[in-house]
Order: sequence, then structure tokens, then C-alpha cells
Amino acid sequence: MSSGLKFDKSEAVTIDPQDEKAVRRIIFGLAGPSLAEMLLINITQMVMMILVGHLGATAVAAVGLTSQPYLLMTVVFAALNTGTTVIVARSTGAGQMTDANRAAGQSLLLGSLLSIIIVLLGVTCAEDMLRLMGANAEVVQYGLTYARLMFLSIGFSSISSALSAILRGAGDTRTPMKINVLSGCLSISLGFVLIYGHLGASEMGVTGAAIATLLVQAGAMVCFIAVMFSGRFAVRIGLTDISRLDTKMVLRMLKIGIPTSLEQLIMRLGIMTFVKICAGLGMVAVAASQIVTSIIGISFMPGAAFAIAASTLVGQTLGVGKPDLAERYVWQVRKYGMLLGGIMGAAFIIFAPHIFRLYTSDETIIREGSWALRIVGFIQVSQISQFVLGGALRGAGDTRYPLYSTLIGVWGVRVLLSYLFVYIFEWGMFGLWSAVACDQYLRSNLIYFRFKRMAWKHVKI
Repeated sequence: MSSGLKFDKSEAVTIDPQDEKAVRRIIFGLAGPSLAEMLLINITQMVMMILVGHLGATAVAAVGLTSQPYLLMTVVFAALNTGTTVIVARSTGAGQMTDANRAAGQSLLLGSLLSIIIVLLGVTCAEDMLRLMGANAEVVQYGLTYARLMFLSIGFSSISSALSAILRGAGDTRTPMKINVLSGCLSISLGFVLIYGHLGASEMGVTGAAIATLLVQAGAMVCFIAVMFSGRFAVRIGLTDISRLDTKMVLRMLKIGIPTSLEQLIMRLGIMTFVKICAGLGMVAVAASQIVTSIIGISFMPGAAFAIAASTLVGQTLGVGKPDLAERYVWQVRKYGMLLGGIMGAAFIIFAPHIFRLYTSDETIIREGSWALRIVGFIQVSQISQFVLGGALRGAGDTRYPLYSTLIGVWGVRVLLSYLFVYIFEWGMFGLWSAVACDQYLRSNLIYFRFKRMAWKHVKI
């Protein structure tokens, strides 16, 4: 492990599970850098949305309707990233670095090949995707170039996310943090210049935002590749690791990761359907919902950071045969995550209109969006619990149950109830986001009871 990394894997798997101070130190050694990184990434996205928001509802709608197919196309990489993280964590915990290195190399090779296919599909079908999402002619004309550039950027971001997953699986959360923090700062600076036309640049609107994203993601990818081939970190990729496909290793990764990829696919298709239902309320509702999504993204980041900690710690402790220590870690991670979720939820409920005014001066959007933001404020504790326990199950290799819970929650609750509340009961934005709350509460409880059964302690990978 790099000399600059504070997290000590050997300590993580040898400490006394009852030593709460030591457990807390290990948890925040992993989650702290990820939390700082993800919060800054989300703040970057929020600032970019604020910059775009002042261009008007059409600009916000173009960004929102592009984001759903964008996210849908990235789900294919979830299988590789999850499978790689689990194998790297287990192998690192057991001291089997040859397996960890091989998994890393195969993830990079296969991810690069898949990204070429995804990029070609996205750029070619960008206009059709916008229309499918319910964009009107004005939004398509305004946002088509933006969409194509964003789909092109997947080629860079997918490789960066794969390499981040490798480093985090080995317990190194600081290196991804450093690269992504720098990228976020550059993205805001360059976006401000290109969106509004400062420092001699032409005013490019949302296209400028996409160009900034594309350039910064390309630079981040180069940094991650340089790190992985430097030989200074716990996991090292050599030319032999990427020279050919290792079918056995790839199948092993996919066996673990495919349920997660299917889970993400189900989620994204469900959310796309949800957005289409929202589009039936008009572009103001789409703009308001997109801003809500941007705001609550800041609460996703702590959940994702603590989930990374739970996943890595479970993988490494199971790798050395200490399931009780793994369980201790998870309950502690969940406790800290839920505390933070409660604070953020209260802020959303109390300050909803004021937060919205950072994005727009349109009082209609502010009024509609504030209802939604307050509703999601009430589900923050459940949401973070779901993130953490789901991350723990995935770290153990139990990736199928999160898939089943997502299928039930997103399609059986969110999509069905949003249609019912919007088109039958005519509850508008209140009904739309109430369906989201019902989905989150259900999935949180399903994941909780699955984890409590403790079957994850005996999963073989």
C-alpha cells in the first residue's frame, strides 16, 4: 500500500471488534476520503446545475432528459466494477495480490472495449434518446450537441470509475479522492468560462458545460491510468495483465457483478419511466425535478461513501475468515451514516425554498420543487441505511438480493404509484415524489431484514 495511505489493511482485519475507538478509526479512515471526494463531486454537479439553471427551464430540461439515458448506458460497467471490487478486497485481505492484480487488469481491458461500443451507441442515437425521454422540439434542438458530448465522455469516465473501484477495493480511498477533487475544481472553473463566455471564450450555454465535463474527464482518466501503472500502490497493473482476456477471471467477476448491473439497469429504466411520467406534468415539473435530483445528490454521496467503507471492510474481513468483525463494522458504519442522513434530511425540510433559490428565480419551479425536496428530506435516514447495508451485502458477494429489492421497489412501488398518484389521483409533484418515498422505505426494510439473516457471512466467490 502506498506510503501516503493512512488506512492500514492489516489493522482493519486484526483489531478487537469490541474496541469501538479502533473500529471508528478504521471506518473513517476509509469513508472519510470517499465522503470528502463525493461531497465535492456533488457540489461540483450542483454548481454546474446552478450555472445551467440560470439559462432557463429549457436548459435544465435538456440536462435532465440527457442524464437518464447517460446513466442507463453506464450500468453495463457496474458488473465489472462490483465484481472487481469484491475480488480485489477479498484477495487483498487474504494477501493474494496476484489475483488482485489480475482482476484489475482484466477490468481495465474489458471496460475499455465495452466503452467503445457504448460511446458509439450514445453518439449515434442521441436525438432518438432525447425524444424517447419526452423532450419537445425546442429541447431537442437546444440540447442535442450537449447530449452527444456527454455520451462521448462515457468513454473516459467509465475507465476512471473502474480504476477507482480497484483502488477502493484495496483500501485506498485517498488516491481517487485527490484525482476527483482536482477534477471537480477544474470542471467548475472551465464550465463557468465556457457556459457564459468569459476570458475571451464564446458563450456556449449547456454545450460549454458538456465540453468542460468531457475535457476534465479525459484528464482524470489519464491520471488514473498513470497511477495504476506506476507500481507505487497496493494493486499494480502490468502489460501482461491486459494483453489478453482471462476468461476464468472475467467470468468470476461477472458472476458477482452481473446482478448489480441488472439492479442498476432495472433502476435506470424505472427512473427513466418515472421521468417520462414527470414530463407529462410539463417542462416546469421536469426542471423542478431535475433540480431536486441535483440537490438530493448531495445526500447520496455520504451513503455511497459509507457503502464503499462497508463493502471494502466486509470483503477484507471475510477474506481472512472474520465474519463477526465484518458485522461489527457494518453496524457502526450504518450508525454514523444514519446520523448524517438525519441532519441532511432536516436541512432539506427546513430550508427547501432557500436551497431552490440558489438554482433559479422562477417562483413556479421553486414552489413545485420545494414540495418534492421536503418529501425526500423525510427519507434520508432510510436511504442511507439502504446504501450501507446494500454495500455490505455486495462486499460479501451477495449481489442478488439488492437486485430483487430494487425490482420490487422501483417497478412495483415507484413507477406504479407515481403513475397512480399523477394520472389517477392528480396529485402533481406531491404525488410524484411521494411514490419515491414509498419506494425508499420499502427497499430500506427489505435490505435490513436480508442483512439481519446473516446468510451473507457464508457466500463463496
